[in-house]
Amino acid sequence: MKLNVQHDVSAKIDLFKETCHKFLSKINDPKIVTERLKKDIIKLIIDEVVIEGESVKIFATIPLPNKIHEREMDKTDIPGTFNAGATLGPVNETNMARIWNKHKQTNTPLKRKVFVAMSGGVDSSVAAALLKKQGFFVVGVFMKPWQDKSIRCLWQKDREDAMRVASKLDIPLLTWDFSKEYGRKVTQYMIRAYQRGITPNPDAMCNKEIKFGIFFKRAMEEGADLIATGHYARTEKGKLFKAKDSNKDQTYFLWMLTKEHLKKTLFPVGEYTKPEVRKLAKKFKLPTFDKKDSQGVCFIGPINMKSFLKQKIANKAGKIIHLDGRVLGEHDGAHYYTIGQRHGLNISVGGGPYYVIKKNSKKNIIYVGVDKDLFQKTTKVGGLRWVTGDLRLPARIDAMIRYRTIPGKAILKKDGTLEFKKAQRAITPGQSAVFYKSFQLLGGGIIQ
Repeated sequence: MKLNVQHDVSAKIDLFKETCHKFLSKINDPKIVTERLKKDIIKLIIDEVVIEGESVKIFATIPLPNKIHEREMDKTDIPGTFNAGATLGPVNETNMARIWNKHKQTNTPLKRKVFVAMSGGVDSSVAAALLKKQGFFVVGVFMKPWQDKSIRCLWQKDREDAMRVASKLDIPLLTWDFSKEYGRKVTQYMIRAYQRGITPNPDAMCNKEIKFGIFFKRAMEEGADLIATGHYARTEKGKLFKAKDSNKDQTYFLWMLTKEHLKKTLFPVGEYTKPEVRKLAKKFKLPTFDKKDSQGVCFIGPINMKSFLKQKIANKAGKIIHLDGRVLGEHDGAHYYTIGQRHGLNISVGGGPYYVIKKNSKKNIIYVGVDKDLFQKTTKVGGLRWVTGDLRLPARIDAMIRYRTIPGKAILKKDGTLEFKKAQRAITPGQSAVFYKSFQLLGGGIIQ
């Protein structure tokens, strides 16, 4: 609290001692407070005391249990001493709500608490630094991912980088072990999808299940007002928009978010280009300013997808057949290949280059053709979700079928049929079809 008093320094110190005495006299009365509140009140007293000119500032943490979380407060222009007895009473949510509402009515400025998902990369590091500079109470969280035992462990190095950044910014860093949930909800989802013969999008699933699933939920339970990530995206008035840097925009992976997420999520780097983020990292003297961006799926590490899948899915030899019916070669498992793939095909017959055009997973057959065979205008999309409310169908939208591609003009019908004005290349089952209206993300679904 800030106490405005017209006294000299020694009188102010005496006033502070008197105020502390009143607090302590109350908390020592077991009839008024429990041991838990006693502990919190003591914590409130010892936060910080600053004497500036004609005022004394006592910075404290108000203990608000259950759904009403702890917040830092700087309450100004309170004459005289703070009467501790006036706010202490039986410890229950109703009483704490009354106290909290009273403070809100006095136009008390709050330092809102933001939990930042810190991966150890430059983007999330700068996100945390920007929020700290803007005056938020920042808590960094490193989420331990699933890691295959056969792969060189990578997450420890990322955690070390996150710790170094947190130390530089003077913010706490928590480590939350989500490895089991990650393995079950993301890794196994990906493996099962490949087994079925489709090409999944693990990044979108990671956002849905981990960052905006268990991380979002736990952060709110532990007192966060907001969460933040290093995604390149922007929010405005409850809507989600593409990032300033069109080359780094990551809204394609965020189509599973809801309007509830958007109300409590910040994307600090969305207003910057990647080079600008690098410059900011250097300006803030962050140890990750020159760290290279991660490539591929994070939990796989430096090996390619096929090598990883070979450890999880057994080889199964099958035929490579041209669209005209000719057998051109053999493969080691249709599940290892994706639509549009050119390299890795065991074809010695001329007339190529050949591309995977479609697959029959039940019969374990890969059908190939030339590049022009990859183009089509119509596909089906299932599992439709909308970011800010249902879209009235049929609707004219811009649809993106792959990350870092130009959205195509299309009509989305009620039955999930997506018809493009111009044919799209290599529409791949299992990938996300993400819908936009100009720069605004509307929602998305899974290509069937």
